[in-house]
Amino acid sequence: MKKYGFTLIELMIVVAIIVFLAVLAVPQLFHYKAKAYQAEVAMNLASLHTAQQVYFAQHGKYATVLNGEGGLGWKPAGYRGDGKEEGFFYTYGFNVDGAQEGVHYFTGKLKTPKEELGTTPVTDTSFVAGAEGNVIPEKGAYVWHINENRQIEHVHNGVD
Repeated sequence: MKKYGFTLIELMIVVAIIVFLAVLAVPQLFHYKAKAYQAEVAMNLASLHTAQQVYFAQHGKYATVLNGEGGLGWKPAGYRGDGKEEGFFYTYGFNVDGAQEGVHYFTGKLKTPKEELGTTPVTDTSFVAGAEGNVIPEKGAYVWHINENRQIEHVHNGVD
């Protein structure tokens, strides 16, 4: 009589191979995910920079208020206003004294606190705005800054 099927050892070998391949692939997945988020960062920081330049042309100074009275009227693409289920991943804005969610900064799906933005000063003649996201929590936040000269700086790499 012929027996059809696999032995337990054959199944264990297949499972071991799948686990080995998964161990190799998962760290790369986070790296590619972070790279994909960079497109969002570039778009939103460039948009914020443009809004600041328009505000400066009209008022002769830069604003610390992104959205609200006396502000730029800027918010990230995908902002829904509830601070929970946003259509963007990174936290954007300024880490200034008394900063408020939805006014000075916007928290995305990664829910990275504004303190991770680092130093993002705003004066009448200069500004540094930040974007940060904690893609891999144990590695720290992935932080970007843009200044009044449209220089984008990668401050901290939270992936590699």
